[in-house]
Amino acid sequence: MSEIYVDGDACPVKEEILKVAYRHDFVVHLVSNQWLRIPVGPKVNKVVVNDSFDAADDWIAENIKAGDVCITGDIPLAARCLETGAIVLGSTGKPFTGDNIGMALAMRELKSQLRDMGEDKGYNASFTKKDRSDFLNALELWAQKTKRGIT
Repeated sequence: MSEIYVDGDACPVKEEILKVAYRHDFVVHLVSNQWLRIPVGPKVNKVVVNDSFDAADDWIAENIKAGDVCITGDIPLAARCLETGAIVLGSTGKPFTGDNIGMALAMRELKSQLRDMGEDKGYNASFTKKDRSDFLNALELWAQKTKRGIT
């Protein structure tokens, strides 16, 4: 059975993930650098890694398998998970795929360089109710397809 891996420290959709996981009986791994104060059920594994750079990403990348899903906004982690054959969703429900990950990595690098030069202040769009709804729909669709054996 596929499992759900969550890059948990800055994830704004943890409650939605748990809602879908409980409904469809999926195991969830909430991975973070600190203890998350969120009530969980028996199929939720809270993983607290050390606070070294990318420790949560490394744990997810080392444990995720083909057919699992990773929820993250971290583009390099998304790329690592895609290499294993996993499905990757951002917190707005937008999937990272083999077709769009290269552009996402390139844009991330460009924005980093622009910030370093003072040309970009690094502001991100705020997270909306529509983003939350779109995410919930995307994860529910993944869960239904997975339970039916459709990839």
